[in-house]
Amino acid sequence: MSDTAVIVGAGPGLGAALARRFARAGMKVAVARRSADKLAPLIKELGRNSSAYACDATDEPAVRQLFASVVADLGTPALVVFNAGAFVRKSVLNTSVEEFERCWRVGCLGGFLVGREAARAMLPRNSDHNGTIIFTGATASLRGGALFHNLAVGKFGLRALSQSMARELQPQGIHVAHVVIDGQIEGERPGHSTAERGKDTVLDPAAIAETYYQLHLQPRSAWSLEIDLRPYVEKF
Repeated sequence: MSDTAVIVGAGPGLGAALARRFARAGMKVAVARRSADKLAPLIKELGRNSSAYACDATDEPAVRQLFASVVADLGTPALVVFNAGAFVRKSVLNTSVEEFERCWRVGCLGGFLVGREAARAMLPRNSDHNGTIIFTGATASLRGGALFHNLAVGKFGLRALSQSMARELQPQGIHVAHVVIDGQIEGERPGHSTAERGKDTVLDPAAIAETYYQLHLQPRSAWSLEIDLRPYVEKF
């Protein structure tokens, strides 16, 4: 029986690329976002060993139900990726409490809820490698820039969560990793395409997905806690 992968925050860019890579590896794939209807084209592409779920990552009962449904439909997850996030680029002087809290809830609280339920599902596997949990970070995981506080606060917290979970769970056979995406991911938004910026100047979602899958394959004698990915032109 093939392993199951879960992607929470399965948007059309990196989330979809992750789903394709895991499916190509022979894994059963569960993809989740707030609106499951938007996942229909991806599910059609992935085929019968995939399922789509509606889930708000900030809603504790919804996250619990997501993992219960995945276990019932596809089996216990061996790989879970938290890829959800929210961001409002704005001056701190003009940011409302509601905006700040929403970005933190999606980017950090959601990571806690998904990571916790993933670990609870994986631990009963009772093997040397019970599973892999990967959190998607950003440049803002490492430094806060002007007008980026709504992103940085949640990403800082998500990185801290990943570190704490790794130190608790890795001795129990769960590999926890945090990936810093230091640069713009290729997509349809203006300024995010190679056509506009040149070859290899933005991150290829498929290349990122390959790195995530290779993290899952790492032997436990050499597990990565954190890696960073950037195009060669990115300043760091």
